[in-house]
Amino acid sequence: MSSEPALMSLASVAKAIADRRVSSREATQSCLERIARWQPHLNAFMAIEAEDALKAADAMDAALAKGVRCGVLHGVPVAHKDMYYEAGKVVTCGSRIRRDFVATTTATALQRLKDAGTIRLGSLQMAEFAYGPTGHNSHYGPVHNPFALDRITGGSSSGSGSAVAARLTFAALGSDTGGSIRMPAHFCGVTGLKTTVGRVSRAGAMPLSQSLDTVGPLARTAEDCAILLGLMAGADPADPTAISGPLPDYAAATTGSVKGLTIGVPGAFYVDDLDAEVAGVLDATIAVFRREGANVVRVELPDQRQLSGASQLVLAVEAAAFHKRWMIERPQDYGPQVLMRLQNGLAIPGVAYLEALRWRGPALAAHLAAVAEVDAVIAPVSPVAAPTIAESDVGNSPEADKVLQRLTRFTRPINYLGLPSLAIPSGFTRAGLPVGMQLIGRSFDEATLLRIGAAFQRATDFHDRVPELK
Repeated sequence: MSSEPALMSLASVAKAIADRRVSSREATQSCLERIARWQPHLNAFMAIEAEDALKAADAMDAALAKGVRCGVLHGVPVAHKDMYYEAGKVVTCGSRIRRDFVATTTATALQRLKDAGTIRLGSLQMAEFAYGPTGHNSHYGPVHNPFALDRITGGSSSGSGSAVAARLTFAALGSDTGGSIRMPAHFCGVTGLKTTVGRVSRAGAMPLSQSLDTVGPLARTAEDCAILLGLMAGADPADPTAISGPLPDYAAATTGSVKGLTIGVPGAFYVDDLDAEVAGVLDATIAVFRREGANVVRVELPDQRQLSGASQLVLAVEAAAFHKRWMIERPQDYGPQVLMRLQNGLAIPGVAYLEALRWRGPALAAHLAAVAEVDAVIAPVSPVAAPTIAESDVGNSPEADKVLQRLTRFTRPINYLGLPSLAIPSGFTRAGLPVGMQLIGRSFDEATLLRIGAAFQRATDFHDRVPELK
């Protein structure tokens, strides 16, 4: 066990606290000490609530001393993307418009983690209204990548990716509408799970796109993500889109091997126009799966460019609809890039939007037919490792869409189809930048993705690499 509790995984620290080998105060103090060192360099936190966190930790330790354990994450300190409402707390959503908004309800996903015993360190930075894939924020400044401070974290869950990577929090909730969990996981070297639409309640989470939004965790390991998903998943009266029915034992799934499983490698699109080092990491990852006993085959997927375009169209219209009133009344309070993207959504005809929605069912059926013989598909999260903050700071220039589309071209099709995808740290470039791969599964089959991801992490140590503050 590390002498610095903050370096432990979520699963490890939860067990250490339960066994009373580490106190909640010690775990919380360890995170707060790292936050004090790293925050001036990362800008990962929106708010740090040190005093309240320590008080809560002491209360958890006192309860445990009396034999009372609140849940499987009793006394574990965490922080989440600043778009999850918590009653009585300011939730900015990364925006100027909601700079002083105080929530009156608590997000279901957040409440379920609180019920399991977690305590709050504060809230994490994010792209404005979750509408940006780089980590830039014109109101609060960019979040920095702990592996290279001049590089982006990816967005929109920028603070979540940065804080988990730097070991400032044991885990964080993100959201994924077009890649906003998987890209920070890829760029920052952590594990991120984009869940199936309907797997986790979205009640109390700031909406961006009603048919694409998903709630999911970023953490150190696939095992950690499995624990979090098991706590959050399931039906919710406050969200009629949350699916009811029995849930798999996600944590148990992570103990399985990949022997006997078949992993598909796309023959096109996801392997096109890759940076050479990303392509090398993909090949090395495939080699690990083969060595661990998986059968790796080529799969031919339907045209992913059409899926990507449909995803962009649906997102643009639904985001514009949600923001229409503020765009009329407070356009000056948006950042220029976010305002430009929202205004573009207003120009899309309703017929085009409805056609994109109607095509989703046939597109999903075609995809599932193409992958009928495989348990998961592996693909890069992005064609490149993290670019610099400066070179990706395109604002609302004519080049903005081109830059944003390249970064997200491998994530958007999965959002359109509503499928689950697990991003796992898979290697590093020669310059020391993380590279992640995504495992794409069938609807509501997160368990298989977590099984494969955990098996990969038992065979490699990329997820254990800790950035150093230089």
